[in-house]
Amino acid sequence: MTKYQKKKKESLFSKFVNFVLTIVVACAIGSQVCTAANNNLRIAQISDAHFSSFEDNTSYKFLKKSGALLDDAIFQVNTSGPYDFVIFTGDLINVPKVSELEIFINNHASKLIYPWYAIPGNHDISIDGPLTKRKFLELLATNNENMNQKNIYYAFTPKKGFRVICLDSVIDYKITTNGEISNEEFLWLKEELDEHVKDTIVVCTHVPIIEPYSSSNHRLINDYEVRKLLKSHKNPVIVLQGHYNGAKAKQDDNLLVISCPSLVTYPNAFRIININSNKNRTLVDIYLKETSLKNIQSRSKLRLIGSEKLYGDESDRNATFKLGRKE
Repeated sequence: MTKYQKKKKESLFSKFVNFVLTIVVACAIGSQVCTAANNNLRIAQISDAHFSSFEDNTSYKFLKKSGALLDDAIFQVNTSGPYDFVIFTGDLINVPKVSELEIFINNHASKLIYPWYAIPGNHDISIDGPLTKRKFLELLATNNENMNQKNIYYAFTPKKGFRVICLDSVIDYKITTNGEISNEEFLWLKEELDEHVKDTIVVCTHVPIIEPYSSSNHRLINDYEVRKLLKSHKNPVIVLQGHYNGAKAKQDDNLLVISCPSLVTYPNAFRIININSNKNRTLVDIYLKETSLKNIQSRSKLRLIGSEKLYGDESDRNATFKLGRKE
């Protein structure tokens, strides 16, 4: 009888120990999962939507279907999450009209179930009309709680370890498709990099930091200076850019530049970017998400000479890049 009671007590004790161990292991696994999630940033980039509610198609822009293409991209984002945020990298609309931007925001972008942000493109800002940079920001702020910034260029922290810097690369003092980072903005950018020296940086710009292909009348006038500044950052810098309507990805040491196609021009696509960062390395996975409106895509391709250049190589569309840190 004594032996049986002793065996029973040992059995209860073993169960208790196993229970405690199970809780410890579960907590450890949960901690790892949480840590992994905190080290991971998932972004949807939509660029050059060129939304128009009234225009006919051009020789290469499928403007009559711009709303349908935009809704398709938004639907794909909403059903393929989760995402930390969505970024529109310029040319939200095709003609700089207040009414067009209001329709873009209220009838389309507001359908997103994830936080979204936007920066201006050259088609979004009028030189002598009512849709100034100030008005652009005001309309976004009125209809999007995330866009309550004081300046057209701004930065935010989506989660610890990441800093997102949204640039204004649009020239509004003359008619041009070139871009520029003003002296004031350049100094602000340097301050942002200095204040977030330990963070992985994500830069969003309309006019490219590195051209996906050469175009003297589209390039950023002071691209060399901006690129030099970004490369001086010790941690990885990932640039999300538009304007050239092509799929291209290029790595230069700790700088990775990702060009996004246009929704209204072949390949009628947007980007998904997944960034996993720890103190030893940063892995960046990029994916090209083409429209599911295949009839429009096929017709869009027929309108374009050199469609292969805009579609890019497989390494420009879907790839993994490894970025290091400078000592």
